[in-house]
Amino acid sequence: MPFFFDAVSFFIAVALIASLAGSFRPIQSDAPREKINFRAEIREGYDWLWAHPLLRPMAIILGCMNGLGTMVGAVYILFAQEVLHTTVFIFAILGTAGAIGGTIGGFFAPKVSAKLGSGPSLALALAAAPIGNLIIGLTSSWQVVWVVTAFETFVAILWNTITVSLRQSIIPPALLGRVNSVYRFFAWGSIPIGMFVGGGLVTVMTHVVSRESALRAPYLISVVLGLLLWALAAPRLTTAKIEKARQQG
Repeated sequence: MPFFFDAVSFFIAVALIASLAGSFRPIQSDAPREKINFRAEIREGYDWLWAHPLLRPMAIILGCMNGLGTMVGAVYILFAQEVLHTTVFIFAILGTAGAIGGTIGGFFAPKVSAKLGSGPSLALALAAAPIGNLIIGLTSSWQVVWVVTAFETFVAILWNTITVSLRQSIIPPALLGRVNSVYRFFAWGSIPIGMFVGGGLVTVMTHVVSRESALRAPYLISVVLGLLLWALAAPRLTTAKIEKARQQG
């Protein structure tokens, strides 16, 4: 039944898109069109990103964050079932944490960013993951996990509010697609790696410690790695450096 409702939601989305009024065809030019060299364009985007003193570390930092996030995400459902002892209904309630945290973030993230400043806001987002994973890794309460997940989603929206608008303001319009594609390669390319590490870690640890300890291990290990990432990344993402990049862009 959940898959049926998911499919229906996609059909509704298609109907809504089809109902949009306007002409969305690209404007045709009389000038002869040059053949697109995919590799050359990606290389151009890569060169621009790698030469940028702020976006390069930001892309690498986000990749590390996503890798650590999916390392624990890979075992989340098993953690919920075997450690938190959730039912299907309670697990569904856990799923609402991200939606509610993200919605609150959409309303309040710009205000938080303006109040704290871009640098401290990004530092908060970096610190939230290891602190949250420490709490989750030590608790057996699904209510605590719900609150932590909602907060982590809130700060994820805070991170995106700052970094997405920053990229759009400093990347040349002609290179926006190319640079963003390379940026997302760094940001998302670590996701399957993190999932592989998380699943492999639990598999190995199960032969050494109890099943519950093995399921907690990815969370506790991500705490150490997350704090190390925060210590290395926060000094590179200060408000002064962000504003300097915005002005130069």
